[in-house]
Amino acid sequence: MLYQNRFGHFKFSKALLVGSVCTAILTGCNQSAQDTSMTDTAATGDAATEMKTVAITAIVEHPALDDVRKGVIDELNEAGFKDGENLTVNFQSAQGNTATAGQIAKQFVADAPDVIVAIATPSAQSVAASTSSIPMVFSAVTDPVAAKLVPKLDGSGTNVTGASDALPYEPQIELMRQIIPDLKNVGYVYSPGEVNSTIILKNLKEKLTPLGINVHEAPAQRSNDIAMAARSLEGKVDMIYTSTDNNVVSAYESLYQIAKESKIPLIASDTSSVERGAVAALGVNYYNLGRETGKIVVRILNGEKAGAIPVYTPQMLDLYVSPKHAKEEGITLTQAVIDKAKEVVE
Repeated sequence: MLYQNRFGHFKFSKALLVGSVCTAILTGCNQSAQDTSMTDTAATGDAATEMKTVAITAIVEHPALDDVRKGVIDELNEAGFKDGENLTVNFQSAQGNTATAGQIAKQFVADAPDVIVAIATPSAQSVAASTSSIPMVFSAVTDPVAAKLVPKLDGSGTNVTGASDALPYEPQIELMRQIIPDLKNVGYVYSPGEVNSTIILKNLKEKLTPLGINVHEAPAQRSNDIAMAARSLEGKVDMIYTSTDNNVVSAYESLYQIAKESKIPLIASDTSSVERGAVAALGVNYYNLGRETGKIVVRILNGEKAGAIPVYTPQMLDLYVSPKHAKEEGITLTQAVIDKAKEVVE
């Protein structure tokens, strides 16, 4: 005899004598097994489609930091975490304001995302001060130990890890001397409130002074002060060195104008600055740094602890040059320097 149970499955009964008792027992067992199967399937489906949330903040928007953010999102996408499908990405810029960075950090902590990505030291410090439990991944931080983000680079044991953009100074100095062989005076425009920038100033003095090269510092509290700070170096320096100081990079066009007028070459550690006026830059590819940052985020989303993941530090530097900007700023790049460049910007 054929009968249809409540799940639409047909069964064959050979013994009508067992009657309603066996039918009830069998039906009850089938229902229990089927309900369990449905529950397991639903749970598996929920896990496969579980939404993750990544909150990203940057102290300001400029080409280098924008490249980091793009690299993070592209890496997440390639790993299967797609914004709008199984991932929600929330990005907020502090627009160069540290107070705003603090407000964003507190809001992100209240939202309780799976991971917070903080780009540049001021934003990273704000987030780190706001949570000791939500995983945080910093990026584009020159010295995360000095910035008190992590106690050490090989695994913090806390909720924090990330990717540093620390550069070796020797190749930077070699480039300066190749471009200006009789280099005696280097100008440095920086934000005194940025830990990254003050560390670089200290290290520049330590490296250049024994070589008989003086460092002339020109502090600028805000982006609007950058041009005035650069102007104060006129007649005192052979070149101006710029780091990834966020205020400086944000106002690079105004710095470029002073460099042209004063015939002071700009040499940078941020390769995107060459398109914006620098003669040359030897530095990190910030999109690639973003991809490496994204790999760390993926590991955390897949269950690893942030504090067990070492801080990433780039090993390769790219040289970008601009003969056009060199001419505008009063010098000529040698062919030897141009030949070494990964990219020549016209």
